Amino acid sequence: MKELVVISGKGGTGKTSVVASFAALAKRPVLADCDVDAADLHLVLKPEVRRREPFIGGSKARIKSGYCVACGKCEELCRFDAIFFDGPGNGRVLKTFRVDPIACEGCGVCARFCAEEAIEFTPAITGQWYISTTRHGTLVHAKLNAGGENSGKLVTLVRTTAREIAEKEGTGLIISDGSPGIGCPVIASVTASDLVLAVAEPTLSGRHDLERVIQLVRHFGIPMMVVVNKWDINEEMTRAIEELSVHCEVEVAGRIRYDRAVTEAMIRGSSTVEYSDSAAAKDITAVWKKVQLRLG
Repeated sequence: MKELVVISGKGGTGKTSVVASFAALAKRPVLADCDVDAADLHLVLKPEVRRREPFIGGSKARIKSGYCVACGKCEELCRFDAIFFDGPGNGRVLKTFRVDPIACEGCGVCARFCAEEAIEFTPAITGQWYISTTRHGTLVHAKLNAGGENSGKLVTLVRTTAREIAEKEGTGLIISDGSPGIGCPVIASVTASDLVLAVAEPTLSGRHDLERVIQLVRHFGIPMMVVVNKWDINEEMTRAIEELSVHCEVEVAGRIRYDRAVTEAMIRGSSTVEYSDSAAAKDITAVWKKVQLRLG
């Protein structure tokens, strides 16, 4: 079983469009959307959810107003400004303290030092994860709540579930739509994968972002390829990105032309290669063939 992870140095480079087309070109792979902060692969694949589970991403503090004596120790110790003196009275004091669940980072200091044991520290649901059926195979995806914590942990859960399904179904390939950037979700997306494909855009910031991504992937010793999307809007920068890749000993998988058919396909909820035999569709197909060879 092989796992291909498609990432990018920033959002909006066309990563998900490439993954959706790969899903159509491959022979019913297991798909994983690891961009849990802003998942959008489902918009193209139109999945039918067959399993839905809550994600416990940490713990949150809650003040039990009936026990609070308004001593203020919790507010004093909270480094995240998450505790406010505007809770309801309880017959002992006119006002009590309360915890803002959005601002609370779940460190547990307030509960640890409350002499009255008026603060409970309980697991918090910070998102949802799903197993769905698509026209191209099983999709494991997730959605982290706004301000939700532990995106890396959720990405790991998505990838682990995808692997379990691939083993159960006897699928030889997992294609993961990774997170953009170089943060924790990206590390969780690429670790222990077989091949990383980075989608770059031909801009100065795109080259800089790619350089950081290359450094990250090389740190983990994972094979890597690069594809330049919309290369023809800036040929000079495309060459600079390819030169950077060669200098870093990263194989260039190809170029994808700017093509309005890509946008039209997205509007219709379709992948580029399914929508039409456009120039971009031909480019993506050529890139997929090179990726297949590299995967072995």
